[in-house]
Amino acid sequence: MTIEISTDASKAAIASIQRYFKENMDEPIGGLEAGALLSFFLKEVGPAIYNKGVADAQARLQAWVGELDVEVYEEEFSYWTTQGRKGARS
Repeated sequence: MTIEISTDASKAAIASIQRYFKENMDEPIGGLEAGALLSFFLKEVGPAIYNKGVADAQARLQAWVGELDVEVYEEEFSYWTTQGRKGARS
């Protein structure tokens, strides 16, 4: 599965990579090189990050489903207990 990001996200990521290199590395990086580095990370590291996000979402959903019975539980056959003794024959 290929992980793709929008054109705007790609431009922002390339600019961020260029800024990172400018502020933290000995040599700046050009736009073409930054784009290639971004492409490499999306192909090489992206799936691991994506899979982690899917696993986290799945765990959260399973936890939510596990608590569903507590969240929406309704007492069965409770009409007479909520009505008190009204209408009871002596």
